Amino acid sequence: MSSRNDTDRLELPYRILSGDDSDERACQAIPDSACTDVPRNYLLNVANGAATKLAEQLASPGLVLPWVFAAIGAPAVLSGLLMPAKQAGSLLPQIAVAGRIRAVARRKWVWTAAGAIQAGILVLIALAALAFDGWTAGLAILVLFALFSLASGMGSVAFQDVVGKTIPKGRRGRLLANRAAIGGALTLAVAGVLQISLVDREQVAITVPLILAAAVLWLAGAVAFAALREEAGATSGGRTMISELGHGVSLFRQVAGFRRYILVRCLMLGVELAMPFYVLHAAAILPAAAPTLALYVFAVGGANIASSPFWGRFSDTSSRTVLTIAGGIAAAAGLGALGIDLLPEPLRTPWLYALLFFALGVAESGVRIGRKTYLVDAAPDDERPLYVAFSNTTVGLVALCGGLLGLLADLTAPLAAVLATATLAALGMMASRALPEPADMFDKST
Repeated sequence: MSSRNDTDRLELPYRILSGDDSDERACQAIPDSACTDVPRNYLLNVANGAATKLAEQLASPGLVLPWVFAAIGAPAVLSGLLMPAKQAGSLLPQIAVAGRIRAVARRKWVWTAAGAIQAGILVLIALAALAFDGWTAGLAILVLFALFSLASGMGSVAFQDVVGKTIPKGRRGRLLANRAAIGGALTLAVAGVLQISLVDREQVAITVPLILAAAVLWLAGAVAFAALREEAGATSGGRTMISELGHGVSLFRQVAGFRRYILVRCLMLGVELAMPFYVLHAAAILPAAAPTLALYVFAVGGANIASSPFWGRFSDTSSRTVLTIAGGIAAAAGLGALGIDLLPEPLRTPWLYALLFFALGVAESGVRIGRKTYLVDAAPDDERPLYVAFSNTTVGLVALCGGLLGLLADLTAPLAAVLATATLAALGMMASRALPEPADMFDKST
């Protein structure tokens, strides 16, 4: 009776967030026994996403950790290694853990363990920032952050598999959108506070509470994920990393739709790696002003909040089309940057450039929600961890080449890197048009 009452209480917020207004819930692609748990699992997953996405910003390798490095006197070269460590650590090892995850009946515990590990590592990062300085502190934090990213990769494989087991088709894109939108709204609020409180301050004590708060949020996310009701899955067929890699290569060769998906993901890296180059370009052509960074942060955050619900609903209808449109928006943003660069200097304003950041934020949100929804819907239930891990590991290898974009910006100009990412986005847009719909990935005619 208590379980039934809980379900009834959760029904209204679930319907508001998911848009599911049907009294006869269709639980496509998940076990019938899990159908009554959908509202509870949906809301817990949204809570997990809101907590962890805010945590990611409080300990961001693109803002907060570089600021810590500057405050503790760590060399700039170490700060420059944070993003490569994030990409390589979170994506490359996933093929090694995918086979092991198959042996776990309830895979929510894999993400829960990963989240708890990430919380613990953030505490260690905060302690390292307080205890050391210079090279010692920088190296310690860099190594710890690489371990943090490894745990993130482990959780990523489990996350998409658990979503596939607990959330029915037609609601997965909206789930990802709710996670992004609520997390984005919280981030927007925190960004305003940080912009006010961190101006002209360089004390390590200012950022340590941010990192510790991120640790608490990761732990809260782990608790929410542990509370999911997940049906036990099959545990037979566990494979080693070598055999898992072999199976992944076989799928890549045999399934044309999977090959096309990986190609699109690699090209769409142009969208996900573009933001720093737009920042460099804006700094190069616009007058420096203190409020400018806050304006861009709010533009991207606002884009995430505004577009995520749209992308989520659209992804549940056609995630392939979402990728096509998002790639086109990112390509158009690159042309917009070129246009602003060609304007007379008096006409270049931060407000005008903020429109580009808004467009890029919309595109990035679309790519992330579209690609995740596509793969969760397309991959067969018993092989979903392999599909996720093999595609992420492959994309991780390609992402390491993203450092060449930075070299291009250094050797020429930031605009060159902006246009290179826009070109990749345009190619991704065209390649995504050749993707089969998720249900047709194994159709030999596609």
